[in-house]
Amino acid sequence: MILGIGSDLANIERIEGTLARFGDRFRERVFTPEEQRKSESRTGLVAATYAKRWAAKEACSKALGTGLSMGISWKDMAVTNMRSGQPQMQLTGWAAARLAEMTPQGYEAVVHVTLTDDHPWAQAFVVIEARLKP
Repeated sequence: MILGIGSDLANIERIEGTLARFGDRFRERVFTPEEQRKSESRTGLVAATYAKRWAAKEACSKALGTGLSMGISWKDMAVTNMRSGQPQMQLTGWAAARLAEMTPQGYEAVVHVTLTDDHPWAQAFVVIEARLKP
C-alpha cells in the first residue's frame, strides 16, 4: 500500500548561486558529509548533484506528509547510492520517527526515490510503500 508520494523540481542554477553565496554554511546546514563527498566528487556536475539531493529531501518531506515543518531536519533525510548507483533515501531522527508513526502495525516501510536532471532542472520523486512483514 502507498503511504505517501512526494515530488520536487529544483533549479540547478539557483542551487549553484546558493553554493557560491553561502558555501560551506549552506552545505553543512542541508547535506550530510556523505552527500557532500558525493556531490563534490562530480566534476562539472557539482551543482546538479546537490540540486537532485535538495529535490529528494523536499520530495521526501512531502511524502512524509509534513513538508519541512514539525521539527524535521534537512539532514534527517539523506540520499545515498547503492553500488549500482541507484539512489536510496536514508531517514534518521524525526524523519525516521515520522515514518515509523505512519507505518501500520504488521508492515514495514520502503522508501523509493528516483532522481533526474536536465539543465537547468533537477527533479525527484519519492514514494513510501508499506509492505506486509514476512
